[in-house]
Amino acid sequence: MGKILYHDFLPQETPRGGLFGGVDFSSFDSCVVAMNAWLEENPVDVLRMETVMLPNIHNVNEDGPSDTELHASSHTVWYQFVRLWYSE
Repeated sequence: MGKILYHDFLPQETPRGGLFGGVDFSSFDSCVVAMNAWLEENPVDVLRMETVMLPNIHNVNEDGPSDTELHASSHTVWYQFVRLWYSE
């Protein structure tokens, strides 16, 4: 078996535009669709697929899901995404 690796499939941000701006996030289903598309292009041995929930991964002060220290505050937003564990 080769190295064990992982790939995250996160909800995508879409700017709302308009006067107040902000962003919307794609659905959890879009994460699964992205994973399936990635698997079609990358012949890997899938070890496990899991649903992960982490706070504030899209916050500008965080490094996404690979950040080992995610901060929670009174305005914490939790994100659900797909993590795929595989070996090459």
